Amino acid sequence: MSVDGPVAGVVVNFNAGAHLRPCVESLLADGCAEVVVVDNASTDGSLALLAGMPGVRLIRSATNRGYGAAANLGVAATTTEAVLVCNPDIVVLPGALDALGARLAREEDLAILGPRVLEPGGGTYPSARAFPSLVDSIGHGFVGQVVADNRWTRRYTLAERDPDRFWFVDWVSGACFLARRLAWETLDGFDEAYFMYVEEVDLCWRARRAGWTVGIEPAASVVHAHGVSTAQRPLRMVVEHHRSLWRFARRSARGRERLALPAVAVGLGARTALTAGRVAAGRVGTGWVLAGRGRATGGER
Repeated sequence: MSVDGPVAGVVVNFNAGAHLRPCVESLLADGCAEVVVVDNASTDGSLALLAGMPGVRLIRSATNRGYGAAANLGVAATTTEAVLVCNPDIVVLPGALDALGARLAREEDLAILGPRVLEPGGGTYPSARAFPSLVDSIGHGFVGQVVADNRWTRRYTLAERDPDRFWFVDWVSGACFLARRLAWETLDGFDEAYFMYVEEVDLCWRARRAGWTVGIEPAASVVHAHGVSTAQRPLRMVVEHHRSLWRFARRSARGRERLALPAVAVGLGARTALTAGRVAAGRVGTGWVLAGRGRATGGER
C-alpha cells in the first residue's frame, strides 16, 4: 500500500446474505491486512459464510446498532493508519486500495476519500455530492421524484464534473470510503445519533469545518449492488432517511438559514409521506428509492 503501513477493512453487515463473502474476499485479495466484520444482529446465516476465512475478525452485536455505530465499533478494533469502511454489498476491484492509498499519501489534509462506484450493470453511480442549497434540495427532492435529469439534481450530484479526474468534493457516499485514522479520531468518527443515512454527510461536513478535505479518486473502483440490507425494510428506511435529513438540517443551518427550518420540516414531512406512499403502493420499486434515484438529499446508499 502507498500509505505508511497496512490498511484494514471494516464491513458493516445486516442480513447481506450471499453478498457478504465476495465483499470480504475482494478486500483481502486487494491487500487489506485484516477485515473486521461488525454484524448488526443478522438472522440470515450470512456470517456462517465467513467460517474459516483467515484475516477476518467478527464482532457480533446483540442488536441492530445502525450503520454509524457499527462502523465506529469496527474502526476502533483496528490500528492501521487508514481504514476502508464499506457496506457488505460492495466488491472492491483489483488495484482500488493502492489507488486510494496513493492519493491519501499525496494529499496530507485529505480525511475521507471515496472510490468510483459502479453499478452492477457497469454504469457509474454519482457517489460524490455537493452540500446543496435549500433551492437545490427542494428541486432534487421533489422534481427528482418524476424527472431524474433536472438542473437541481445535476448541481447536487456534480454532473458536470469530469468523472475520470480526482476531485475535492463536499461529501462522498458512505457505502465505501477510505478514512485517515488521524482525522477519524479527531472527529470521533460517525455521529451515532444517525441510525441510518446522512451519517457520512455529517462526517464530511464536520471534517471540512475542521480544516480537512474530502475527495473522490476515480482510479479506484468498486461495484455496489445497492440496498441489499436496507431494502428489507423499505418503509422504515424511508422514515429513517428523512429523520436523518432533519437532524443534519438542524445541525448545519447557520444564520438566516435557521429561519427556513420550519419550512424544511414541513417539506421533509411531505416528502416522507409522498415517498412512503409510492413505495407502499408499488408505484416505484424499493431499489429505486433506496439507491437514490429521486431520493431527497443526502446519505444515499
